[in-house]
Amino acid sequence: PFLDLIDAFEKDQRVTRYETFAQVLDYCRRSADPVGRIVLHMCGYHDEPRQKLSDLTCSALQLANFWQDVRRDLLERERIYLPAESLREFAVTEEQIRTGTVTPGFKAMVKREVERTARMFDQGAALLPTLAPVYRKQIALFGQGGRAVLAAIRRQDYDTLTRRPRLSRWQKGRLIAGTLAAYLAGVGRRNAGPVPEASAGRPA
Repeated sequence: PFLDLIDAFEKDQRVTRYETFAQVLDYCRRSADPVGRIVLHMCGYHDEPRQKLSDLTCSALQLANFWQDVRRDLLERERIYLPAESLREFAVTEEQIRTGTVTPGFKAMVKREVERTARMFDQGAALLPTLAPVYRKQIALFGQGGRAVLAAIRRQDYDTLTRRPRLSRWQKGRLIAGTLAAYLAGVGRRNAGPVPEASAGRPA
């Protein structure tokens, strides 16, 4: 996973446009998925089925960030992660993104990407029941944060050009508070005694 991350960093120096959604996903495989796999390894999980479910959530997180920062990525980094095939399909130009000109075609394009990303979060959520309770809530925060970003995009009617969708302080606080509560509950369970291997859901 560390080599994949380095490859993604190097690719950022060479590639600024992507022709297809499959190419964008391949970038996510290198830039985002390794983070989830490293987290799973730290929790003691090394099996491929769990890693593939984690990949879905991590790629979806990266995509949600792309759809959130469409204009900023172009203005500040000269990068466009929306597939060129989608731009053509919905008659969206780079100049339109650069100037922040929102059209019904742009909104329809972002809506499709948001819904496609939401389905990936749904599929990746199947990982959570396979994890020990002590890790489940913390790892669930990844998906919850990404879904919150998608919800913010929906609230703006898929206009991510004139204003960057953001999570409110209340929303961030709620996510953090939920994770802290889960951590404290996990500490309580550990102090109460060891969790049997089978009930913890850890790999054999």
